[in-house]
Amino acid sequence: MPSDPAELSPADLAGYIDHTLLKPEASEADVLRLCSEAVQHRFKAVCVNPVWVKTAVTALKGSGVLTCAVAGFPLGATPTDVKVFEARGAVLDGADEVDMVINIAAARADDRGALVEDIQAVAEAVHGSSSILKVIIETSLLTDAQKVLACEAAVEAGADFVKTSTGFNGGGATVEDIQLMRATVGPTLGVKASGGVRTADDARAMIAAGATRIGASSGVAIVTGGSGTGGY
Repeated sequence: MPSDPAELSPADLAGYIDHTLLKPEASEADVLRLCSEAVQHRFKAVCVNPVWVKTAVTALKGSGVLTCAVAGFPLGATPTDVKVFEARGAVLDGADEVDMVINIAAARADDRGALVEDIQAVAEAVHGSSSILKVIIETSLLTDAQKVLACEAAVEAGADFVKTSTGFNGGGATVEDIQLMRATVGPTLGVKASGGVRTADDARAMIAAGATRIGASSGVAIVTGGSGTGGY
């Protein structure tokens, strides 16, 4: 694979993409279609609501495509023990990865301790099953200083990735936010650009800025050189 993101072909981008379907009205047929597309295009993962984890795991068995579930989604405003229960249930159902939403109010209040406690508890639950934890900081609701605080808390708490957005609260990934997040977490933690990434050029720009994963409902459009319409 080329080292320069500008040289990545649409097909090269597949290995970065979490093919995403988080709409509350998504049906079993929709989830199975998502999984089929992920296998066909060799995406990194599919990302679904917890109720669909078992369906996705079964559909993806033997394909090499990972199953990702969300926790505390999309508001992050549930108690930590509820997030832990949800995340643990997802990994017991077979999820390889969990994307949790932080306590956004704590970030806006500059409460580092609350952020670390929330993330760390979920990280311990997820890592107990050797799964990966991504931490959604919801960049559209935070100042730059609060974004830095949230990323620092994710590092301290033992998360594996930081992620920009849920896609449900306005805004989305920007090059500037990815650069800031990468500068904050350093070279080893993953950075996931999520929300508004709809074309191959969008994806390349995020990767050039420091993203190592792309969350998108437009994965097929991205890898076939088209343009997605958005909407999780």
